[in-house]
Amino acid sequence: MGSYLLENLNDHFPKKLIQTYSVFPNQSDFQSDVVVQPYNSLLTMKRLVLNADSVVVLDNTALNRIAVERLRVENPTVSQLNSLVSTVMAASTTTLRYPGYMNNDLIGLVASLIPTPRCHFLMTGYTPLTIDAQVSAVRKTTVLDVMRRLLQPKNIMVSTSTKTGCYISILNIIQGDVDPTQVHKSLQRIRERKLARFIPWGPASIQVALSRKSPYVETAHKVNGLMLANHTSIGALFHKLLLQYDRLKKHGAFIENYRKEPMFAENLDEFDSAREVVQNLVDEYKASERADYATWGQPPVSTMEDVRMSH
Repeated sequence: MGSYLLENLNDHFPKKLIQTYSVFPNQSDFQSDVVVQPYNSLLTMKRLVLNADSVVVLDNTALNRIAVERLRVENPTVSQLNSLVSTVMAASTTTLRYPGYMNNDLIGLVASLIPTPRCHFLMTGYTPLTIDAQVSAVRKTTVLDVMRRLLQPKNIMVSTSTKTGCYISILNIIQGDVDPTQVHKSLQRIRERKLARFIPWGPASIQVALSRKSPYVETAHKVNGLMLANHTSIGALFHKLLLQYDRLKKHGAFIENYRKEPMFAENLDEFDSAREVVQNLVDEYKASERADYATWGQPPVSTMEDVRMSH
C-alpha cells in the first residue's frame, strides 16, 4: 500500500518534494515472521529509489539494539520503538515548524544533504535518548557532548557501521538554548580529532541548524541533537537485502503467491527490474567513495569519440 501511494503521489504531483520515513525490517535472516519479506522489501526499494526524493532510513534491528543497550529496556514494545521513530520525525522537522534563518523549508534541507539524486537515503542519530518514564529531572548536556555522540555508531538508527565508507554530508539539528560560539568550537574539536571521514569530491564539513525546543514537550536534557547523514555504508543494508532476495529466488520459494497478482500474471519481470534498480543503487554508493565519482557511469572518452566518428 505504501509503494502504491508513493507511486501515485509522484505521478500526480511530480513537482512536489517527497520525503519518507521508512522502517526497514530486522536484518537477521532468522527473525522475520514474514517468509516473503525479501521479495516485498525489494519491490518497495524500487519505489523508494525511483519515486521518493529523500528517504530517512531506520531499521528494526538498530531500534531494538538502542532500546536494549541505551535505554535499558529488556523487551522493547512496539509502542516504545515507535516512540524512537516519532522522536526522529519530530526532531527532523523542528526547523520547518519553528523556522529560523536557515533550513526553514524542505527543499533547502534536502538540497544540503543530497548532492546526487539517486543517493538520497539518509541515516539518523539522536542523543540523548529517553523514554517517557525517564523524563523527570533536567540533566546538563553540552553542544560538544551531543555532536560527538551523534557520530558514535551506537547512537545511529541503522545497523550498518559508519567505521567503513564515507560521509557524503551531515546536518546536525541542535535543539535547546545554545550559544553559537559553542557550536563553532565543537565543530573545530571534531575536525581536529578527525571523527568523521568524508568523500574526496565534496566539502568535508558538518552543517549545523539551531532550533528551539517545542514548548509542548517536556524533555530531560537542556540540549538535544539529531544527525541526518548521507553515508555510503548504507549501501551495505541494500546489499544484504539483495543477498536475502537472491537466496529465496534461487529456489523459486513462494513465487506462486505473486503469480496470482495481475502484475506478475504473465511474467516476473518486475522482480528483475527491481533487483537491477537496487543493484545500481548499491554500485553508485560504492562509486561515490572514489575521487572520480563525477565521471562514474559515463562511457570512456575513446568510446564517445568512436560514436562521433561513426556519425
